[in-house]
Amino acid sequence: MIANRRVFMMTVAATGAGAVLLQPAHAQATLDVKDPQAVALGYVVDTAKADAKKYPKHSADQTCSNCALYQGKAGDAAAPCTLFAGKLVPGKAWCSAWVKKA
Repeated sequence: MIANRRVFMMTVAATGAGAVLLQPAHAQATLDVKDPQAVALGYVVDTAKADAKKYPKHSADQTCSNCALYQGKAGDAAAPCTLFAGKLVPGKAWCSAWVKKA
């Protein structure tokens, strides 16, 4: 009886984890500017609103869509970012971790 329960629980756990991995991108939430990691990185939804005094190396042409960490294509409105697992970031957003896409 205990072995059956253990197998059942392992099956449920494995199936649940697989379902999370197979969710389409549109099911993900957009990154909140109040997220602690977003705040720490100076994340803004629009690159034009980046704090120029705090981030003097920022330039208006730096956007998530042309960052090496952005998981989408340059024309995507939003896509996942390797820094913010499970969240979408707008293509025109920016954070201080921006790295020029090769």
